Amino acid sequence: MNGSDAPENGRPEHSFFLLLLGRIALGVIELFFLLFGIYLLILSYHLTDPFSFIMTFFASNLVILISAVLLLGLILKFRKKKEEE
Repeated sequence: MNGSDAPENGRPEHSFFLLLLGRIALGVIELFFLLFGIYLLILSYHLTDPFSFIMTFFASNLVILISAVLLLGLILKFRKKKEEE
């Protein structure tokens, strides 16, 4: 690219849209796993075996925790990027 054709930040224009599309895709995946963890948590209360209940309960809480933290991090990245503009 010539100096006159280069954008101000040094990145091509379409890379912003690809970055935005990737972050939205990650957000959808993280939201899916959050809802899946909540579904597992609800299902764990219908189990009759105590061992299965404990294992499913803690597994669902782990899925919820990880997906909620990743979703929160993605939201904070969006907010930080918006404040910089």
